[in-house]
Amino acid sequence: MTHPAPIPGGPLIRTRDLCKIYSLQDGTGDDTVDTQVLFDVSLAIDRGEFVAIMGHSGSGKSTLMNLLGCLDTPTSGHYWLEGHDIAALSDDDLARVRNRSIGFVFQGFNLLRRMTALDNVAAPLLYAGSTRAQARSRARELLERTGLGRFAAHQPTQLSGGQQQRVAISRALVNNPPLILADEPTGNLDTQTSHEIMAIFEQLNREEGITVVLVTHEDDIAARARRLIRLQDGRVVHDGGIGA
Repeated sequence: MTHPAPIPGGPLIRTRDLCKIYSLQDGTGDDTVDTQVLFDVSLAIDRGEFVAIMGHSGSGKSTLMNLLGCLDTPTSGHYWLEGHDIAALSDDDLARVRNRSIGFVFQGFNLLRRMTALDNVAAPLLYAGSTRAQARSRARELLERTGLGRFAAHQPTQLSGGQQQRVAISRALVNNPPLILADEPTGNLDTQTSHEIMAIFEQLNREEGITVVLVTHEDDIAARARRLIRLQDGRVVHDGGIGA
C-alpha cells in the first residue's frame, strides 16, 4: 500500500475521507456486524486555531478525537499531523508523536492516584528521557503557571475536580506540544470551575499560539472557541463560525 507523501508547511492537522467502521459481535456471538461511525471526514486545522467539536451522543465526535490523537486508526482515509502521514509511522514513532506533539486532557483527568501532582506532571518528560531533576523543575514551573504551585506535593484524591484538571492541563503542556486535544474537559466540573478551565485554554491559545481542539456537548463551552465543527451520524454537517 502506498501513502501520500508528507506535506511540508501545510495545516497542523489535515484529514481526507476518514472513515471508521467497528466490527462487533452480534447477539449470538457467532457473527460480526459492521457499524460505521465516521463517514468521509475531511478537515484542515491550522496552527493557532481554537476549535470545538460538537454532536449528540453517537455522532462520532469521540471517535474523531481518538483518531486525531493517534489513539485509534481509521478504517480508510488519511490523516496528516505536522505534515506527517500518520499511517506511515511505526508504533514507536506514534508513541513519540503522542508524547511530544499532542497534549491530552480528558473528562476524567486520568491522573495517577498514588503520585503527587508534581510527579503526575513530570511523568511524560521522564518517559521522553529527561532527568528527574529536569522533569520536576519543568513540572513545578507549569503548576505555578496554572495556580497550583502550593499543591505540588498533594495526591489527586486531595484535590478538587478543578484542581485535578489544572494538573492534567499542566501535564499536557509539559513537552511543549503544538496541539492540545481536550475531550469533554469540563464535563465533571461545576459552571464556575468550567469557565476558569476554559480561560486557561483561551490564554494558552491566545498568548502561546497552542492549537486547541476540544470535544464538548455544552453550548456555552463551545462558544469560547473560534470555530465549530458539528457532527451528525458520523458526518460533518457544519464547519465554520460559532453560533451557526
